[in-house]
Parts: sequence; C-alpha cells; structure tokens
Amino acid sequence: MVTSKKTTEMEPQTSADKPAAVEASKVPAQSTGERQQVQVDESKAVTSYANFCRVTGTPEELIVDFGLNSQSMGTPSQPLVITQRLVINYYTAKRLLAALQMSVQRHEAAFGVLETDVQKRVLPSALRQPASAEN
Repeated sequence: MVTSKKTTEMEPQTSADKPAAVEASKVPAQSTGERQQVQVDESKAVTSYANFCRVTGTPEELIVDFGLNSQSMGTPSQPLVITQRLVINYYTAKRLLAALQMSVQRHEAAFGVLETDVQKRVLPSALRQPASAEN
C-alpha cells in the first residue's frame, strides 16, 4: 500500500494552482515569524461528487450533507440520497468559508461570474437561435 504524505506551509496562499483545502487548515504563525508545517496523510481520503448540499446545525456544530441531484430542473421526483455528511465546529466552518470564498473569487476572476440561479443560466429553447440564423 502506498501512503502519500503532503507537507503544507501554513501561510495564506497566493498562487491559483494551490488547493484551497489547505487554507482551511491554516494555523496562526508564531510571533517569531517562523512557518508552521502540518503533515497531511491523504491515504484514507474518499472522493465523491455532489451537486446538492444542505446545512443544518446546533449551537455547537454545523452538519453539512452532500448528495447527487440527478434532476437539474424542477423538484426531484425521487428523494435525494445523502451520500456524505460532514459535522464541523463553527471555527472550522469559518475557516472553510474563507477558503471556499477565496477559491470562488479566483475562479470568477479567471472565468467569469458564476450564476447560481439555474433559471438565469438556462435559456428557454424558444429563445435559442441556431448559429446560422444569427448571420
């Protein structure tokens, strides 16, 4: 079995090619100015895809559920299956929020604003014109 270990420097990331997930594990630097490093073992990480999330919580923690919505328009006819659940405290949630916000800002700066309202992203087929009709 191959175990991969990554060493991450704990300073704000400025390069767009570095993953934002590392930023979420940021530890404040000591007053001496030395860099702190955290080793990350990804050997047990599970990768899954989600296009649906639900956030609930208690006074002590947030519960973030992830799943796959196979029906992109309208109300799904089948219940959405939650495949992953993340329970985090509010401090971690705030660091995650900052890391995600920075990543989305970089993406939008490079590729344009992300429209989250599906109705605004998708034109009705009646309004679409073939490319040849525009000339």
